[in-house]
Formats: sequence, structure tokens, C-alpha cells
Amino acid sequence: MIAAFAAIYFIWGSTYLAIFWALESMPPFLMAGSRFLVAGAVLYAWASFRGDARPTPGQWVAAAVLGALFFLVGNGTVVWVEQFLASGLTALIIAMVSVWTALFEWLRRGGTRPSAMVIAGIVLGFGGVALLVVPGRVGGEPVDPREVMMLMGSTFAWALASVSSRHANLPSSTVMAAGAEMLAGGLLLTIVGVAMGEPGRFDAAEVGGRALLSWLYLTVFGSIVAFTAFAWLLKATSPNNVATAGYVNPMVAVFLGWALGGESLSARTLAASLIIVLGVVLIITGRGISFRRLTLRWLSPGKAAAD
Repeated sequence: MIAAFAAIYFIWGSTYLAIFWALESMPPFLMAGSRFLVAGAVLYAWASFRGDARPTPGQWVAAAVLGALFFLVGNGTVVWVEQFLASGLTALIIAMVSVWTALFEWLRRGGTRPSAMVIAGIVLGFGGVALLVVPGRVGGEPVDPREVMMLMGSTFAWALASVSSRHANLPSSTVMAAGAEMLAGGLLLTIVGVAMGEPGRFDAAEVGGRALLSWLYLTVFGSIVAFTAFAWLLKATSPNNVATAGYVNPMVAVFLGWALGGESLSARTLAASLIIVLGVVLIITGRGISFRRLTLRWLSPGKAAAD
């Protein structure tokens, strides 16, 4: 379980910069679509080779819906916006996934009213995004509120898919389910790219070495490794525990964007980072996560169960 959490913490935190580099010489939707098609095909073939049951027609429908939410809306929006917005700033706004998840848990049928700590976290989360956006510039670079709203929609879709996937009609094999979702999402992204005329603007001979390596990193580590770990964790532990990735992803992305991507790191960006992450901390801890129990579960499953 430690390896799975490490994957969604640090690998996903690094994918924002990898997307930025891949976009240097690849169109957004074809880049993302090809990444998920390849990763999905590898996972599907692997699961089939192991003898896992293939998806039924109904399961394909569920995988297509989740693939659209996770990859077309969720990841596709991130890739599109990163053409214009810094990778670290993008990751900070994506941390709002935890805010939407808390709201979904409140509004769903039979949901529970959030605690005062969770409400404070929701307010802080939106306040941190407002601090980034309202002045219109971050680190001297303009920020288009429309791009921020698109990212908010992306986080809404990802949170909805995360909550829905626990009860969706998917194959029992995590690898097969992840592969089916990626194939569906990758196909949808590719269709959008073709509809937007991206093939006519793409020349494979002009793809640079850094862009190609970034695409390979996104495909192997960001998709095959990290998303499979994410899908497994949604079954193996609670969404609240999985949501702790919201602590780490933005910080990893902001640091890498500054250290390797030449992105600015202003005092306002740092302040907004702390506010957003604090909001996520309040939301997750306010929903009852015991970090002592989580740590014990990693170190000694038997002891954690008896604690």
C-alpha cells in the first residue's frame, strides 16, 4: 500500500511538468488520447493474459462514462489549460478535487452534514483559488478566469468519477477496469483532437526528445503505474485516505515547475498554496481520517486493525 500511495503522491505531482514539456511539440488532445490508448491497451492485454474476465457490454458502458469523466473532462481540460497556464498553478487549482468530494458527500442521498472543520476547509479552498485569480496576475503572468473555471470543472468531474467508481458496474479486476476506462477515455480524447483538426497541425518528425520522453513518462508512470494504483486504492481503502494525495501533489508540482520548468514562485502563489493545502487538510481530517491509524496500517496491518 505504501508504494501505491507514493505513486499517486509523487508521480502524479510530477505529471503536470511532464504535460507542459510534452505540449512543446505535441497537440494537446492527440497527446493525451494516444497516451491513454497505449496505456489502456497494455493494461487490457495484461489483464486478458492473466485470464481476467473481459468487460460485459454493461461494464463497457460504465467504463466509458468514467473514462469520459476521468480522462476527457478531467485530464483533457488540464492538458488544454496547460498550454496557457503554469503547471504548478494548474496543480494548485486541481487540489480542489477534495473540496468537491466533500460537497458530494454532503449532498448525496443519505449523506452526512459536514463538520465545522470541513466547512472551514471548503471556504479556505475556494478562498485560496480566489487569491490566485482575482488580481488577474500571478508572478507577473496574466491569469484568465476562464481557464480557472475550466479547471474547476475538471476537478468536479474527477471527484464525481472517484465517488461513482466505488459503486459502478466495473470488472472485478482493477487492471481490467483501469484498462477499459483508459481505452474509452483515450478514444474520446482522440476523437476530440481529430474534430479540432489537430492531425493537420502535427508532424511526428518535429517532436523533440524532451517531449517524447515526457509522453513516455506520462504513459508508463502517470497512466499505467499511478492510475492503476489509484484505482486499486479506491477499492482497498476509503476515498478519504486516497484524497490525502491533495496534500502532496500541488507542492510537488509547484516545486518542480519552479526548479525545472522556469516557472515563477511569487509570495502570493506561496500564500495561496498554503491556504489551498490547509483547506484540503481540514476537509480530510474533518471527515475522520486518523493519520495514526493510517501510519499503523502501513507499518503493521495487524496492529492497525486492533488499535
